[in-house]
Amino acid sequence: MKISAYIIAYNEEDKISDCIKSILWADEIIVADSNSTDGTCEIAKNLGAKIVQIEFNGYGNLRNEAISYCKGDWIFSLDSDERCTEKVRDEILLLIKDAPLDIYKVPRKNFFMGKWIKFSGWYPNFRQPQLFRAGMMSYDNKPVHEGFISYSKKKIGKLNNEIWQFPYKNIEEVMQKANRYSSLGAQKLNDNAKKGSVLKALLHGTWAFIKHYIFKLGFLDGGAGFVIAFGNFEGTFYRYVKLYELQSNWLAPKNKPLNKK
Repeated sequence: MKISAYIIAYNEEDKISDCIKSILWADEIIVADSNSTDGTCEIAKNLGAKIVQIEFNGYGNLRNEAISYCKGDWIFSLDSDERCTEKVRDEILLLIKDAPLDIYKVPRKNFFMGKWIKFSGWYPNFRQPQLFRAGMMSYDNKPVHEGFISYSKKKIGKLNNEIWQFPYKNIEEVMQKANRYSSLGAQKLNDNAKKGSVLKALLHGTWAFIKHYIFKLGFLDGGAGFVIAFGNFEGTFYRYVKLYELQSNWLAPKNKPLNKK
């Protein structure tokens, strides 16, 4: 059984090397790049990865395009801020020899602000299934927080071991990601005919903070837990404010030329 690993990337020169090095055991490594302007592609190519350029039209479309280049019997998805561990490698290589299922989710262990996060909804956390038999899964075309479509008649499995995720290299990146994802999220809400307002932004943002800091025990993660919860407030708040902006006509009033009397 051959396995293809794919990575989606855009200007990830600080992360791409460690990511690729963690999956050198794969039979094929595809880096789906969206026209990076830094050294991402050169670093990836030097490590033996195949680079394919895909215009960014939302994460769902990007992932579907990426898997279309994968030639293996199995496909393993790893984002540039994720690292495969030795235990996950060994579990995957043993599993695909005679796998009872077609699609598997992979638990993630997150490192943030100098510590492993144990609560805050971050441990263990899962995104879309990351290991699947070729042809058994695709993604929907939502611009962000894309879902997956299963073509298997079997249930979705879970690996026992965890990969590592390093979601942010610094607080500036937290803010940048909140800005980018809130813009994509606003478009997604608009496509789903949701209505925005400042009040909705405040209510949804406050609930996002309470959910992560209180109900998901973020307070037990100390300062990092507070930052995670506040980041969720900020991203959610601006998502609904940007939605309100999309649906409003906030053009500045025109002023006529004023000449000397």
